[in-house]
Amino acid sequence: MNAVLKPSAVPNDSLVAVVSPASTPQPPRVERGLAALRALGYTPQPAEHILTRGPLYFAGTPEMRLRDLHHAFADDDVRAIFSTRGGYGSNYILEDLDLDLIAESAKPFIGYSDLTAPMLWLLDQLEIPAFHGPMLSADFSREDGVHLPSLRAALTGQPYSVGPAEGLRTLHPGRVRGTLYGGCLSILVALLGTPYEPQTEGKLLFLEDVSAKPYQVDRMLWQLQQAGKLEGVKGIVFGEMLDCASPGAPPELLDEVILRVFEDFSGPIAIGLRSGHVSRSNVTLTFGVDAELNAAKDANLHILQPAVEKQLLASSP
Repeated sequence: MNAVLKPSAVPNDSLVAVVSPASTPQPPRVERGLAALRALGYTPQPAEHILTRGPLYFAGTPEMRLRDLHHAFADDDVRAIFSTRGGYGSNYILEDLDLDLIAESAKPFIGYSDLTAPMLWLLDQLEIPAFHGPMLSADFSREDGVHLPSLRAALTGQPYSVGPAEGLRTLHPGRVRGTLYGGCLSILVALLGTPYEPQTEGKLLFLEDVSAKPYQVDRMLWQLQQAGKLEGVKGIVFGEMLDCASPGAPPELLDEVILRVFEDFSGPIAIGLRSGHVSRSNVTLTFGVDAELNAAKDANLHILQPAVEKQLLASSP
């Protein structure tokens, strides 16, 4: 089992912070997301700058966004931190993240897309598990936007599995166990050559993106490969890959691209898991903990290790 810095489990009636570390969300969607959190029993605490507009497309200056995030981590009453949206901009806060403060007050930080960068940086530097899961604007604002079983299990430390019901299907058969790791493919590629380069080697790798044509996915996978970031990878799980198609091209083109890129790869490959940019029911995955991919006639991903300490008991939903 991996030695990770586990936050405390999050009861269903917890105080949770809501932050915007990247771009500005749409206020009506945030309001619907806050209402959804309350309906689940949580008490959301919006950060000062979650709706700040500008400069440019950012939810405030890097200093504003950092202050909100640091405050959320430092507040002992806050049990988890939800993001409003990704977009772009969290790369600008990486350099000044207070790793000492965050290590002293580790708690689940939930998001995806652009939030891949700070979540993986905290995982790589502090071994705090990353919670790749739903955000307020894109997911909690929709009636069917959140896969509640995986979110509850991830935050309360229960083992859980996802499979065909969550969109997962086999591309290349096999069974393997390893440390789950990954996020948004385009963000992983953007971090290459920087001090924040993701540590993908030897992992059970999850990759997802949105609106990238098959040739663009091919190009990004080639870049990861050439950068040595696929060395020793044990298995690969792709997300739903929402709208990752070319007009007029056959629907199986993306599958064919992936199988060609990994034609010499002996491990299991699955695709379709609705986590990240998805059409509905966004699944929460925990990166940095042990998982098992079993890709056979059906494909299943089993989260074997809790990402939180279970000394806190979940209250009734």
